[in-house]
Amino acid sequence: MKEKENNRIVSHIVSLVLGIISILTTFFWYISLPSGIIAIVLGASSYKKEGKKLGLAGLITGIVGISVCLLIYISLMIIIFLQNHVF
Repeated sequence: MKEKENNRIVSHIVSLVLGIISILTTFFWYISLPSGIIAIVLGASSYKKEGKKLGLAGLITGIVGISVCLLIYISLMIIIFLQNHVF
């Protein structure tokens, strides 16, 4: 029982930390995407079950990290595609 309480106490903090890592490692998709996804899952569950504000912050930072990562890589793909196909 005590282990389960400790897990709940830590999940919102882990979510926030992983969301920040997701934002800071935006150029490394293999780090940014998994940490962002885990931050979203942990943040959503923490916010939904316990109403923790840090869980919401982890959810938001995870979403921002994944969004920025996808924006950068989609933009790079478009630029590469447009350079190869000159109209």
